[in-house]
Amino acid sequence: MSKTAYVTDLRTLQGECTANYLRLTRLLGDLEAGETREVELVNDGRRLGALCLKIQERAPYTSIVRVSQRGVLDGLIETPRMRVHLYHDVRMAEVTDFQRQRHFDGRYRYPNARMHQPDEKLQLNRFLGEWLDHGLAHGHSLDLPELP
Repeated sequence: MSKTAYVTDLRTLQGECTANYLRLTRLLGDLEAGETREVELVNDGRRLGALCLKIQERAPYTSIVRVSQRGVLDGLIETPRMRVHLYHDVRMAEVTDFQRQRHFDGRYRYPNARMHQPDEKLQLNRFLGEWLDHGLAHGHSLDLPELP
């Protein structure tokens, strides 16, 4: 039985990055560099925490956003956080830093020293998409119109 190497699915990765750009721009609205938006996550009337979005840098073609979460498990576990680059000219958002790890390759040989999955970059961008979708579906913010 021969093993075939993982081939990066660029179309899927680009689609995920484009969808994440749309999700983030909807959540960020007109925030400027240095400003933060917190989206309270609520389910059945219970507060689950907050999705925190901070614009670290904003330029005409690129913005950098820090995405993190705070909630009931703060102090017990390391909460997820990532840095996302928004490329305004191509309308894409890409995860460039996750839990203090940077520069993810499009594919990895498996196994590897850091135990990254062969499609680690795609999985990180999918996770961001699911996280943002949850914020859009279950989030409430005082300075945003109600999210659907």
